[in-house]
This record gives sequence, C-alpha cells and structure tokens, in this order.
Amino acid sequence: MIPRSWTKNGWDRWHLLMAVVMVALAVFITFDAWRDIVWLAAKDYAGSQESTHVFMVPVVAAWLIWVRWGRFRHCKPRGTFIGPLLMLIGWAAYSLGDSYYVQVAWHGGAVILAIGALFSVLGSQVLFAFLPVALVLMFMVPVPGRVRQAIAIPLERVTTQVTAELCETAGMDVHRTGNVLIVNKHEVEIAEACNGLRSVFGLTLVSYAVGFGIPLRWYVRVLIILGSPISAIFCNVLRLIPTVWCYGYSPKQVADSFHDVSGWLMLPISFLLLYGIVRMLQWALVPVTTYTLAYD
Repeated sequence: MIPRSWTKNGWDRWHLLMAVVMVALAVFITFDAWRDIVWLAAKDYAGSQESTHVFMVPVVAAWLIWVRWGRFRHCKPRGTFIGPLLMLIGWAAYSLGDSYYVQVAWHGGAVILAIGALFSVLGSQVLFAFLPVALVLMFMVPVPGRVRQAIAIPLERVTTQVTAELCETAGMDVHRTGNVLIVNKHEVEIAEACNGLRSVFGLTLVSYAVGFGIPLRWYVRVLIILGSPISAIFCNVLRLIPTVWCYGYSPKQVADSFHDVSGWLMLPISFLLLYGIVRMLQWALVPVTTYTLAYD
C-alpha cells in the first residue's frame, strides 16, 4: 500500500517497481565490476587488502535513509533527466576503466551507473533530499593500492611511535625498532593490517553517519569528517596498547583474536562517542544543530 501523502505527490507502486528494475539492470550490465568490488572486500579478511569498509556502506546508507525518511513526503517524481545524465557519466567511466585498466574508474563507473538508474525513476527532488545517501554509496569503490600505500606508510611510523611511548608510560617494557615493537622478547610489527588504515576508512564512514545522521550545522559536519583521521589514529593507538600486551604475554592465537575483534569494536564505540559528544553539546545549549529529523 502506498501512503496517501505519497499518492498526492504523484507516487505509485510502479515507481518503486521500476526503480528496483532499473537498478537491477544497471548492476547486471556491470556485474563484473560489482563482483570484483565484493571480492576485494571479502578478500580483506585474509589481511591482504583494506576494503572491508565496503560492507559498512549499506548499513550507513540505510541509517541515513531512515533519519531522512520524513523528507520523502515533500518530494515529487520530477526532474528525471538527472538520472540518465548520471548513467551516461557512469557508463563512460566504466567503459574507460575497463578499456584502460583503471580500476577506480571501472568500479566507480559501475556505482554511478546504478545511482543514475535509481534516480532516473525517482527524480532530482529525491536526489537532493537524500544527497548524503547517494554520496556515501561512492565509499563502495575500493581505495586504489597506490593511494592506500601513500596513507599507510606515514600511519605506520606515527602509530608505532605513539604506541611505544604510551606503552612505556603505562609501565610496559617496550623497545622500538623501526615499525616493530618488542615486548617480552616478542616482536609486534605495526604493518598495514594494524596501522589504523582500516580505522581511517571505517571511522570516516562512522563520522559521515554521525555528521549527516544528525541535523548539525555545516561547520560541525566539516569538523567531524575532517577530524576522522585523527580520531582513527587515537582509537587505533588505544586498541594497540592492550594488543601489544597480549602479543607479549599471552598465546599468539589469543592475541590475534583480540586484535581482530577489537578493531571492529572500535567502530560502534566511536559512533557512540561522537553521538554522545553531540548530545552533550546540545544539552549545554551549544548551537551545533539546525532542525529536527525523523528519529527525534
């Protein structure tokens, strides 16, 4: 059943059906790129890539749709020209990426094509009302290896140095050699798997969800999103201190399990911390919000 407020604006069940059909066709046409995106994200469980944040994107997108759902009643199926334009851009990027082996264009083109297919039916009013949702879908594009390495190398150095100093402050006998920490004669390498790179991408998504899931003023959103790399390093160092202790004084299997589980736990913890900070500022009457969303 279609709500009466929707039918008054010109919506019917065929819009929903055609939106699903159009997106399905776009995914089918570019299925090789979508399959590669999922493969790269799933392969990350072996520690060889840094794309597990792809699996967080649907969750964040669903959250942003839910908190903005009240806006849909004010939208009409108008301005559908923007969808075919996005589809044209997506198809061009997909084709060029496939022809010239540019992976980010290949993946990005497939995602843009699907977004364009969706808004070919829903129109520009829905696009602008749910623009943060459309933008967060671009996080599904895996980060190219060259960019990932450019971020990872400085992070390894900073994370190792800060972790070593804090471990010594906490009373642990830790020695640092390059990007390796030695504790109780056990070497703990701060490599790409634990330098905070996963945290940067994951916490950027968390910061995005908080920034656009709460009706914040624009400068507050900018500060939250720009500060996500700093918060990622901070959270990762806090996680590494007990992790280093586990590698030094407990079985390696236990330490490996703690390392993996604690990395994922930092995501909901960081979300709750950011959400709590915003609520605390609201309680203190600091002007950080603009208007009320559906869940308030």
